[in-house]
Amino acid sequence: MKRPWYLTLLVPLFGMGLALSAPPTTNPNPNEREVHPAANVQDPDDISSPDSKVWALDFKFKDPRILTVDVPGRGRKVCWYMWYQVINRTKEPRTFIPEFELVNLEKNVGRIDQVLPKVQDSIRQVEDPTDYLKIKNSVSIAAEPIPVSKADAVPRAVTGVAIWDDVDPAMTRFSVFVSGLSNGWAVTDPIPPDTEPVVRRKTLQLNFKRLGDQGEIQFIAPAQWIYRGSNIKLPNLPGLKPKDDKPAPVPDK
Repeated sequence: MKRPWYLTLLVPLFGMGLALSAPPTTNPNPNEREVHPAANVQDPDDISSPDSKVWALDFKFKDPRILTVDVPGRGRKVCWYMWYQVINRTKEPRTFIPEFELVNLEKNVGRIDQVLPKVQDSIRQVEDPTDYLKIKNSVSIAAEPIPVSKADAVPRAVTGVAIWDDVDPAMTRFSVFVSGLSNGWAVTDPIPPDTEPVVRRKTLQLNFKRLGDQGEIQFIAPAQWIYRGSNIKLPNLPGLKPKDDKPAPVPDK
């Protein structure tokens, strides 16, 4: 029996519909990268052990972006920002008190992230226009502990943004150092002419470079867990026995 003419048209259309509705084969968010906790020779405990006293949080991030915003009291500013999420896969809630330092590797100049509400709102309109993620800054994200994400469940990620202004527009190589993701710390010998030991915190180092006339920012893998010098003094540290060791490697200038 001859097939009706309308079925002849419907068959290829139906097949096309199936092809269009198929799940994508590529990553829908190729700019998002997740960094898992990793061991370092200066860890005072075995971080891979379930009983380790050293903990670290998972960190997901996008490459830094640039946004021009009218900042009250400062005028029109070119601001850099990095969207991120923190995921806690440890055994209990952890308070994340972050510090994000952007270091120009060509001039060895660092800038600490700032809380700029006007800039944060402009970022929210770009990254989360429906306000579903409730993006936090470096102060508000510390208000409540990061909840535990179970291995067999959807991660309970908390979203934040780090913001920097007055960044050198000619900069082409830089690192972002993220502290607060771990309670790991170590003590090393004083660096002359100082006489006090140096307290080093377990810190995540992310390296980037800018390419071309448009200044595209590209992540340089891999992410690194290092022990980085801080201004913390020994009496202010938590009760975790430190490990005396050599200073962490200095990033290439």
